[in-house]
Amino acid sequence: MGRLEGKVAIVTGSTSGIGIGIARLFVREGATVVVCGRRKERGEQVVAEITADGGTASYHYLDLTDLDTVKALIDDTATEYGKLDILVNNAANVGLADGSVEELTLEMWDAIFASDLRGTFYAIKCALPHMKAAGGGSIVNIGSMASCGGDLGATAYTCAKAGVDMLTSSVALQYGKDNIRCNCVRPGLIVTPQNEDIVPQMLRDIFISNIEVNRYGNPEDIGHACVYLASDEAEFVTGQVFNVDGGMNPHAPTVAQFRAAGSRTW
Repeated sequence: MGRLEGKVAIVTGSTSGIGIGIARLFVREGATVVVCGRRKERGEQVVAEITADGGTASYHYLDLTDLDTVKALIDDTATEYGKLDILVNNAANVGLADGSVEELTLEMWDAIFASDLRGTFYAIKCALPHMKAAGGGSIVNIGSMASCGGDLGATAYTCAKAGVDMLTSSVALQYGKDNIRCNCVRPGLIVTPQNEDIVPQMLRDIFISNIEVNRYGNPEDIGHACVYLASDEAEFVTGQVFNVDGGMNPHAPTVAQFRAAGSRTW
């Protein structure tokens, strides 16, 4: 406990799912957390739950596609608390229409990039001056295992998340000498209170047959990784992309089929 004591953190998209898990763990470790998202009522409920447990948090409206709200979030946080130490870029709109290259319109492509890459870029851009003024900081981008390869239908999403990987590297390179670190966490299948009733069993079966541990991920799994990367324990860690996916990505894609066949080799 206390690994983030005295630090001020923004966790975007923290009114549901992974974002709530990150925010709660940050507070437990001593951080003051700004909860943000489009759903004010839900955001205020999260803040009430955190403060009832003795933590310090506040809510700020954020619509990642409205860049004025992005800048207001960053600037208002730095003004209210006197600094900004940690920025977790978790927010993304997962409900946007996607498709194959032939199916995608430019409008669909642009909407996903605005949500999943442009908003992250702009939040970092707005945060950098405040982190420089504070003598440093930690930026944690939430990517996706979708950036590891092509996809049958989520073309724009995979490309946007691959962009998050490279944005992470660029920020780490350009601002490391300012004591600003930037890393990325790629979640695997994370079952949250908000999605557990809508994740199809077929999808769960596909994932569990390829995951190298005996369960699906949960928001706290991502939160623990973010706590480490945000803390001073990781002061020599920057520009890295961490897979938190139960070991799904580091093996051959045929592992589930070989297991079913009782084979251990090619």
